[in-house]
Amino acid sequence: MGYQRAEEILPQELIELIQQYVDGTSIYIPRKEEHVVGWGQNTDTKEVLERRNQEIYQNYLSGQKVPVLAAQYCLSEKSIWRIVRQMKVSA
Repeated sequence: MGYQRAEEILPQELIELIQQYVDGTSIYIPRKEEHVVGWGQNTDTKEVLERRNQEIYQNYLSGQKVPVLAAQYCLSEKSIWRIVRQMKVSA
C-alpha cells in the first residue's frame, strides 16, 4: 500500500476540514465494506501455502523428522507441528 498526497486527490475544502482533526499526521482511511477482499484473494499465496503445507504433511507421514522439515522449509519446529496438526484435522 503506497501513500498518496492529499492535495493530489482531495478538494482543498476537505483537506482543511480534515486538518481540524489531524494536522500533518498520516491517517488510514479504510475501504468501504463492499470493497473489502479476504486475505489471499488477490494473489495465489493461499494456494501456494496450501500446497506447501500438504507437502510438509506428506513428508511428515513418510517419516521425515520435524527438525529436518523445519530446516528444509525455513520454518520453526513449532510451525511444522502446527501445520501437521491442522492437516490432520482437515484430513
